[in-house]
Amino acid sequence: FAELHAAVPGLPLESSRVLPGIVLRRDFAAYCPADGELRALLVTEPLRPALTAPGVEFVVDSEGQYQASLRWITRRTETLMKRLQSNNVKLLLSSVKQEEVVIYYAKLYGVSVVECLSSEEMALISEITGVSPYVPFGDNVDRDITETAVVTFCQPLLLVSKRCVHIGFSSVCAFQPHCLILCGPNDGVNEQHASALQEAFTMLQQLFKTVEQ
Repeated sequence: FAELHAAVPGLPLESSRVLPGIVLRRDFAAYCPADGELRALLVTEPLRPALTAPGVEFVVDSEGQYQASLRWITRRTETLMKRLQSNNVKLLLSSVKQEEVVIYYAKLYGVSVVECLSSEEMALISEITGVSPYVPFGDNVDRDITETAVVTFCQPLLLVSKRCVHIGFSSVCAFQPHCLILCGPNDGVNEQHASALQEAFTMLQQLFKTVEQ
C-alpha cells in the first residue's frame, strides 16, 4: 500500500483520484519524451564502469594513462547507451544514483532516467513485470539486453509543487497496479485517511480469503 498511494497536502479531499500504473515520488534525472509502447531496464548498480574492482589496487604510471582510462570508461558508457537505444530501451529505472556521464549519454540517446528507487519500489516493479534487474558490464558489453519491461506510458506528474514520475506497465500477472492520489488539507488528515484505507483493504483481503476457503 505504501508504494501504491501518494499523499498530497493542501488540496481538498474531493481532488483525490485513482490513476492507472504507479507514481514514483521523485523527478526524472533525465526526461526524453517517447510515444507509444517502450521498454524499461531495471538496474541496481552504477552503469559507469569503475576503474578497478573492489579490493583491487589500480596503478597508473602517468597522467596520460589515467586520462586514457577515463576515455575508455566514457566509451564503454556510450556503448551501453547505444545498446539500450538499439533494443528500444527508453527508460532506465535505477535504485542507485548514476553518474553525470551516464545522464549525459542517456539524454543523448533518448533514454529517460529515474534514480534512487527504494528496494520496495524495485520489488513491486519486478513483481508487476516479471523482470529482474540487469547486471551491467559482463564479459560482453555488446550482448543483447533481454530482461526489459514493457511500459505503456511514462510521463511527468505534478502533485502541487512536487514533481513525480507516472508510469504504466504491462503486467505479466493478474495484478493491475493503480495508484491512489490522496488529497487533504494537511499531512495529519492525509495520514488518518491513508491508515483507514489501508485497514479497509486489509479487511477486504481477509474477507476474500475466507470466501475462497
